[in-house]
Amino acid sequence: MLGFWFRIPLWQRVIGALVLGVLAGVFWGPDATGIKWIGDFFIKAIKMLVVPLIFVSIVGGVASIGDLRKLGAVGWRAFALFIITSQGAVWLGLALGTLFAPGVGVDTSMIERGPTPQPNDATAIDMILSIVPESPVGVMADAQVLPLIVFALLVGIGTVMAGEEGGPVVRLFDSGAAVMQKVTSIVMELTPFGVFALMAWVAGTLGQDALFALAKLVALNYLGCLLIIGLFYVSLIRLVAKLPIVDFFRGIVDAIAVAYSTASSAATLPVTLRCTQRNLGVSRSTSSFVVSLGATINMDGTAMYLGLATLFGAGLFGIDLSMADYVLISVLATVGSIGAAGIPGAGLIMMALVFGAVGVPLETIAFVAGVDRIMDMMRTATNVTGDATVTTTVAALTGEIDRREMISADDI
Repeated sequence: MLGFWFRIPLWQRVIGALVLGVLAGVFWGPDATGIKWIGDFFIKAIKMLVVPLIFVSIVGGVASIGDLRKLGAVGWRAFALFIITSQGAVWLGLALGTLFAPGVGVDTSMIERGPTPQPNDATAIDMILSIVPESPVGVMADAQVLPLIVFALLVGIGTVMAGEEGGPVVRLFDSGAAVMQKVTSIVMELTPFGVFALMAWVAGTLGQDALFALAKLVALNYLGCLLIIGLFYVSLIRLVAKLPIVDFFRGIVDAIAVAYSTASSAATLPVTLRCTQRNLGVSRSTSSFVVSLGATINMDGTAMYLGLATLFGAGLFGIDLSMADYVLISVLATVGSIGAAGIPGAGLIMMALVFGAVGVPLETIAFVAGVDRIMDMMRTATNVTGDATVTTTVAALTGEIDRREMISADDI
């Protein structure tokens, strides 16, 4: 029986649980609240992973550079493009959330809310001072986001600067990142059960308005991802790299398909490497470095969704966010998406990080968890497309691409 269960791809189990959960909620009505504890267990397991996953992923990602001098002509261009596109993506998500307000109009008075994190009302100086951790252990215990990220970045840079002496630490965090990916995969196996319970609770307790709001969120997620691809990536390929759009997408279609079906940038990495090298003509050295870097730090689809989901939760529970909150969301969504580490469902983990910083109730996670997998597939396809886009653009700018392998005879 277990063998049959695990032979079904996780995404199919999640979609099945989503449908069955909605039907169960319609059938049971408010009585569906009795199984919500299963979903709560799933959400608690997700929140458990936030601090260790972010810490080991960021340290391991920075340490994987190996030599700061590698951030030369190729490295700094790739890093700059990843940051620029991520910032553009998160502000796009914030714009969509502000314009369409997907969470507004749902009666959440029946939801038993835990303690709501205090909204961010610190001054600019307070925020600057708060990013320096007085106690790294205390920061981890309290899940304080910005100082945790700063400390992780410093540890990663320190291991690179230490050279050979830092080798054992690099291997330690590489192993830690691998272990946390496996732990996250274990927690993600709980997804079908959590999704069933949460969707039954949403459908049974909040009714059609809640389902409509979730459908709107899913539609905006797909719209945001398509805009990132159609505006950001197409512009980079056509205007910066000066390469034909059709040939580019024809060359990476295999990577996009694998990313969409697996919802994992890490699992798609070998396919992305093959597509950029064989189909797009990018040199092996540039492709290996930039695609691997992108799989670690480039999560445009996830960054866009974190901005969108934060405004969804704010609208759902009537939380007013200031422009300072928007700026904080843009920073955390960009840096937090780095910690997503290319794992299916890791966007849920990052939500706890962003929501807590701006005072959005964490119950929002339970609300959206049921449909997250559907959105995660499109976000991952966007992330992988971004990896290939930046890799190809950097290769074109540095002369590390054989254009004859990419451009068709009609275009030469």
